[in-house]
Amino acid sequence: MKDCRKAFTQELLAIARKDRDIVAVTTDARGSVTLSDFASELPAQFVECGIAEQNAVGISAGLAHSGKKVYCCGPACFYVARSLEQVKVDLAYSNIPVTIVGVSGGFAYGALGATHHSMHDIAVLRCFPGMSIFLPSDAAVTARLTDLLADYPHPAYVRVGRGAVPEIYDPAKLDFSIGKAIVAREGTDVTIAATGESVAPALEAAKLLETKGIAAAVLDYSCIVPFDSETLRKYAARSGRVVTVEQHSRWGGLGSIIAGELSETDAKVRILGVPDENAPHGSSAEISHYFGLDAEGIAASTSEFLNLNK
Repeated sequence: MKDCRKAFTQELLAIARKDRDIVAVTTDARGSVTLSDFASELPAQFVECGIAEQNAVGISAGLAHSGKKVYCCGPACFYVARSLEQVKVDLAYSNIPVTIVGVSGGFAYGALGATHHSMHDIAVLRCFPGMSIFLPSDAAVTARLTDLLADYPHPAYVRVGRGAVPEIYDPAKLDFSIGKAIVAREGTDVTIAATGESVAPALEAAKLLETKGIAAAVLDYSCIVPFDSETLRKYAARSGRVVTVEQHSRWGGLGSIIAGELSETDAKVRILGVPDENAPHGSSAEISHYFGLDAEGIAASTSEFLNLNK
């Protein structure tokens, strides 16, 4: 188990020691992002904006205009709401290569309620031309992505959670690149496509399904935009049935992208996510269970889906 946010800051500090153009910008969130070591060791490459996300995005854009490689960091719920106009205009419209790192995404702020959840970020940001979107599934993917984005020529949004998540991949063997899904598990009966922290329970669900004689493939969409349609279509054609899983609204997220991609094929799609309601207060695990997004819930929904489509 390892925190993706800590994997991000550890990798960022490692590459920033070698590249003085790398700058971290934050909004009174160095604790939430775990940027304290970065700020202490590299104060000349660190900008604290206070609780002012709109200003932080504008400052980040200006730094990037001057040749800096900027990671603008803070709670996901604020950067895809409070400062959305600046993300849209200063970054996406202007094609300024700043990486927004939204921590505590999904249900991570569970006890604080719907004001602090980020159930709409994929839906909103995928409408901005040129904005890349990433929800890394584990620490290894997060670290690799952090390194790749240092020289990425486009604006990007990275959403990570808050707590520790299972280490899915061996960093030495990880095959991750921008624009490609990771085939986390092979299977022929059904394809489960998941993103971010939903990948680990999707893999556990596949193990539960295996005990019922169901071979489920699992596609890890740590990179959502640019979207890997080729891998999706290959596995959808093989299994004929696709289940999507995400800590996001059922509307506009990974499920909607996949439903759109497969709309002119014979594949059937079931979208697992948050329905049209505010999530209850509770831990991330409790909320995931409530919406059927834990391993048991994913397995049960997948089994039902297969039985309906025999």
